[in-house]
Amino acid sequence: MTQLLLNSVHGTPLFCSFHRPVKITKFLPRIPCHHFGHRTAFPKECFTGVRSSLQGSFVAGDDAVNSAVNKALASDGDESLDALPHVQTLRTFPKEELHGKVVMVRFDSTVLLQEDHDWRSISFSNALFTIKYLLEARARVILVSDWKEKTDSRFHALESTAEYLSSILNCKIVPTRCIPFNMEGLEQMDALLCENLSKFRGEVSNSSELAELLSSGVDIFVNDSFSQSHKILASTVAITRFCYASLAGFHFEDSLYNLRNASETSKQHYIAIIGGANLCDKAPALRFLASICEGLVFVGMMSFQIMHALGLPVPLNLVEQGARKEALDLIQVAKDRGIPILCPEDFWCMNSQLLGQLKIFPAHGILEGWIPVDLGPRSLDEINTLLTKCKKLLWIGPVKFKLFSPSTNGMSEMASMINEQCAVDCDITVVGRTACKAMMRGSSSIASLHLIENACVLWEFLKGRKLPGVPALDRAYPFVIDWTSVYCKPAQPLFVDVGSGNGLFLLEMGKRRKDLNFLGLEINEKLVKRCLLSLHQSRLENRYFMATNATSTFRSIVCTYPGEVVLVSIQCPNPDFNKPEHRWRMVQRSLVEAIADLLASNGKVFLQSDVEAVAVRMKEQFLRYGRGKLVLVSNLDDIEINGRYWLRENPFGVRSDWEQHVLDRGAPMYRLMLTKSSSGE
Repeated sequence: MTQLLLNSVHGTPLFCSFHRPVKITKFLPRIPCHHFGHRTAFPKECFTGVRSSLQGSFVAGDDAVNSAVNKALASDGDESLDALPHVQTLRTFPKEELHGKVVMVRFDSTVLLQEDHDWRSISFSNALFTIKYLLEARARVILVSDWKEKTDSRFHALESTAEYLSSILNCKIVPTRCIPFNMEGLEQMDALLCENLSKFRGEVSNSSELAELLSSGVDIFVNDSFSQSHKILASTVAITRFCYASLAGFHFEDSLYNLRNASETSKQHYIAIIGGANLCDKAPALRFLASICEGLVFVGMMSFQIMHALGLPVPLNLVEQGARKEALDLIQVAKDRGIPILCPEDFWCMNSQLLGQLKIFPAHGILEGWIPVDLGPRSLDEINTLLTKCKKLLWIGPVKFKLFSPSTNGMSEMASMINEQCAVDCDITVVGRTACKAMMRGSSSIASLHLIENACVLWEFLKGRKLPGVPALDRAYPFVIDWTSVYCKPAQPLFVDVGSGNGLFLLEMGKRRKDLNFLGLEINEKLVKRCLLSLHQSRLENRYFMATNATSTFRSIVCTYPGEVVLVSIQCPNPDFNKPEHRWRMVQRSLVEAIADLLASNGKVFLQSDVEAVAVRMKEQFLRYGRGKLVLVSNLDDIEINGRYWLRENPFGVRSDWEQHVLDRGAPMYRLMLTKSSSGE
């Protein structure tokens, strides 16, 4: 390879596995019971997006406390802070909750309907497993997707597509052109297949009307179409507004993991091998790679543009018009960081007049009438030498030029060299269908590779653009919580305040009830930061706050708590009367079901609001979706307001600041208490 910038790249390998490790995260600790000086270290992997990745252990002092608080904030409320938010997945959703539910799966047709799929492919296996898992859980499954009928005659008719899916899934898939769907028919079959979504105009316009029709009668939406995650579609984005749970399927989850892994910089000696063409369009992504990698290696048509920008002799017919400035900007970024950009030293070329005639030319000496078709032997040797030194590798884009010769095999040789790095535990991500196929043809250890077959998604992500299909799904809390670092006595009964605001209510409750632990879940990160600082300054041991959207993360957070959950409160959720579709957004079916499932027998749910309509709707939601586990608590001294009965007093003897503000102005509070009956468990 021709080294166009400074130093060479060094490194050693890193282990990579298909089985995703679950990291235990120690949260901002309470002041320990017996000694003060110890603080818990946070893994860098816990913080993504534009957050600072601070490392090291916590030490006593104001700066350390502030750093610790910042690390403890796991906000999933502000999408701008995290380009790849952690989302709820089918894998972590309670399997028993799928029984009898109508589940719509947006499957990835580029994976399941590809012409020559490899049964060893992880993407293919995961895509199949998503559907089989739902059928095994006895969910009522509806399959939707779009596919190209003209390019593959097998799928010209809906019936033939259903027949093909039935054969690879080994079950009965019945086609239907009726929307809304006939739910009664689902009981006599394994799954329904909807008409090709490419036939609906509203699909690409993210039509709410189409999404509402598709989701009619649907309980849970599962997105397993990762190749479409960079698009705004009715079947991936708008539809999530109409389903009470929106989850990532197994293929989507694994692809998201691979995407996140490709953008992480926690490992040194990270090399990117870049194939393909169109430097202008990919320039922002290439600049990003130059900012995180320790070397860029170009193996496709873009290499000629780089050489041309540096003034090296290159046939002009190989140069991309209008890309000179972008190439120079990329070179400058690499130069500023002191990293090399490497291009091929030689090429196999084909005579434009005698297409069967091949000859090797140096990169800067290609004669007129000869066209590059593949990498030359010296280039491949240089790549092989480079690979033995790197710990992390990204290969994105094919080794592809204007012409192709079946007599050369540069891509296969490069794939073989990369496969050899699997044996020495190099962290390898391969992107693009052509590159992935080349790797699978010669690999005996596919499970150790990170494969992303759709390159468009990664290019869009590397450009800094959002992937709309990801944030449309329900958010998940990204950590496994070490409760021993949160509470002095982690087995004590737990009181959870959903939407804890400024935390004054929980802080005061914690002082009065030392026999309970208190957890505040609040979407506003600034408020949580203040609460955490207060905890550290006052050495409070039975209270804690987390920045999260509890509507979707309540279950994943609370289910791991070692003690019983005895009380949950939701106080004065903020209604947005200007946007009816977002009104009372906090109290949704998924939250109610999670609370009903995790609450201990005879545990209580306290609801209150100063807006009667909000209180009434919360009451209706809990009674409707509590699955018969929750019953209303009535007292003789309840007060009647507008024909409805409410609790006269706050049963805790501690008022939130907003509650006190409402009462001071003489307005009523609408309060109610529910209990979980022992027979409802």
